[in-house]
Amino acid sequence: MRTLEELLKEGTLLLKKADIEEARLDAWLLLEYTAGKDRAYYYAHPEEMTDEETEKEYLALCRKRAEHIPLQHLTHRADFMGYEFYVDGRVLVPRQDTEILAEEALKILKDMEDPDILDMCTGSGCLVLSLLMEIPGARGTGADVSAAALDVARENAARLGVDNRAEFVESDLFSGEYFRQKSRTEQHKYDMLISNPPYIPTAEIEELMDEVRFHDPVLALDGREDGLWFYRRISEEAPSWLKDGGWILYEIGHSQSARVEAFLRDAGFAGVRTVKDLTGLDRVVLGQKM
Repeated sequence: MRTLEELLKEGTLLLKKADIEEARLDAWLLLEYTAGKDRAYYYAHPEEMTDEETEKEYLALCRKRAEHIPLQHLTHRADFMGYEFYVDGRVLVPRQDTEILAEEALKILKDMEDPDILDMCTGSGCLVLSLLMEIPGARGTGADVSAAALDVARENAARLGVDNRAEFVESDLFSGEYFRQKSRTEQHKYDMLISNPPYIPTAEIEELMDEVRFHDPVLALDGREDGLWFYRRISEEAPSWLKDGGWILYEIGHSQSARVEAFLRDAGFAGVRTVKDLTGLDRVVLGQKM
């Protein structure tokens, strides 16, 4: 058996040899996950002996991480907007860049009374669920073509205690039965549509880092030939599903701003603009239905 310190050193070395970019951090997070010890405890007791079961589980997870399986798929934890979400190979791992989209949405929603939100291509549900956590009176619908992803989103809604205000529906954009039923009767309209759709051009997927191209679901990445297919389709149909004065917000790839802005203007949206992320890259495009 090894001490906590010895185990951490072994895990770090294993990940460094596999060219994991943040080897020590990932080794530490896996140790925290398996041993159940936080940093304060570790630094106070580095010589504490670990039990055989912990050691075995930890090294097994380090070996999987060395295969470039995302850390979050191993711990089934991903932080987004200060909340912890369950994730696995069925969904795209929530990324910090996407918090810009959530933050811009909150700036608008905070002035609305009991807003109704549609999250198109919802995946893990992290976007719409974070908004529901921040706005107690809000209700949200998450739509996705992947039934497997929707199972993850529903689990996250239950874990966060907002499943009574969240609905998740299987639909290829607006073509699913949920939207067909609403269009046949009195059409339900939303205060906001948010979306982080697939926006990687098909040919570029092979160039992505191993953690993404081998382990994130291709459905959540592939934006078709030019990466803009989903923006075109959603922009064309979104006005029918938004209230007058309602908003649409997209996450975009850093080179897609001009084209996505044009889609929204062509669809009749006003006040169309782009918001940059903390590194100065274009990250969010938004507009308002007038």
